[in-house]
Amino acid sequence: MKKFSVYLMALITMSISQVAFAQDGMTEGRGWIAVAAGLAIGLSALGGALGQGRAASAALEGIARNPSAADRLQTPMILGLVFIESLVIYGLVLGMLLWTKV
Repeated sequence: MKKFSVYLMALITMSISQVAFAQDGMTEGRGWIAVAAGLAIGLSALGGALGQGRAASAALEGIARNPSAADRLQTPMILGLVFIESLVIYGLVLGMLLWTKV
């Protein structure tokens, strides 16, 4: 019964979204700019999340192997996470700049 309700909700959502796509207001070039803005934000967030996960995993593994090195690993790890997050913010800014062209 739970699967049926999930399928029913998905069907309702897809049928309602058809109304949103029925508008004919966008021209060809502006639609591609919107796609580029979405890809800029999405891919930068995906890459940043993967990079931060690997950096935190490596730092925690190093701390687990040698707990006395926690002080020496914490500052470079946080600095690396800041640099990774700055790239995600650049992607967000690029997406917003593209979106203002739409």
